[in-house]
Amino acid sequence: MALDGEEGDMPATATRVTVPDVRARKGGEPLVMVTAYDAPGARIADEAGVDMILVGDSLAMVVLGYEDTLQVTIEDMAHHTAAVARAKPRPLIVGDLPWLSYHVSVEDTVRNAAALIRAGAQAVKLEGGAKRLAMVRGILDAEVPVMGHLGLTPQSIHALGGFKVQAKLADAATQLVDDAVTLADAGCFAIVLEAVPDTVARLVTEAVSVPTIGIGAGAACDGQVLVFHDLLGIEDRVRPKFVRRYASLKDDAVAAMTAYAADVRSRRFPSDAESYHLSDDTSRALGLYGSTANTRGASKSA
Repeated sequence: MALDGEEGDMPATATRVTVPDVRARKGGEPLVMVTAYDAPGARIADEAGVDMILVGDSLAMVVLGYEDTLQVTIEDMAHHTAAVARAKPRPLIVGDLPWLSYHVSVEDTVRNAAALIRAGAQAVKLEGGAKRLAMVRGILDAEVPVMGHLGLTPQSIHALGGFKVQAKLADAATQLVDDAVTLADAGCFAIVLEAVPDTVARLVTEAVSVPTIGIGAGAACDGQVLVFHDLLGIEDRVRPKFVRRYASLKDDAVAAMTAYAADVRSRRFPSDAESYHLSDDTSRALGLYGSTANTRGASKSA
């Protein structure tokens, strides 16, 4: 394998984004992260030039049809991480550790993190602050990069009382900053801040030496992340305040499929050009030459 600077390196335009690359962007050009759950989504994100792909446990809600993120397993996450990785995208692939995959023991946590790395992730993400410190350290000791996640932590919705903005009071804001510093000091290379007031996100961003990635956390973060299905307008049942839709793909898809159904029912699809035809010789051998069965494009070969 070629080392940095040796013959055999990938062209600069194709160089994979690495954890050190992300960490080095602190305070620089904002980082762009989106979710993806399969190879087509990964190719779209790659061609769009994003920096990171999160194979998020949002998989549960936007792909698998669950009401929350608590239903996905580590097997589900590894399956979809592998699908993303097969696209060989340039962005850094971050695999999301699902609920109960890092809550029981450090040993279980490391094993589950390893499952995502073996599936193709280059880093893992987990939710929670100081209470998850032992788990974070265990993963880091296994040489697996860790991204933290604070604020609204969807795996804790029952404890939080639902999907609500967090750290709105002074004590909670101070605790959030302390948790972020704890995660950064432990070795997390970046921290997601979800659904917190923009001023609190700014305090966190200024307090830690690693990039913060906001989702509903204002513009002061070092980067932003959105869910694939939200920003493309595929998911339209729920629209959080922080989601900006850049397309209406569900509307376009429904219109396209409606047109397809109409063409099938009226026999406008398939057309002659979209059909295969027998050669003249085969038509004669079957006694079909000149019949209505082969009058359209009879001279075309199969």
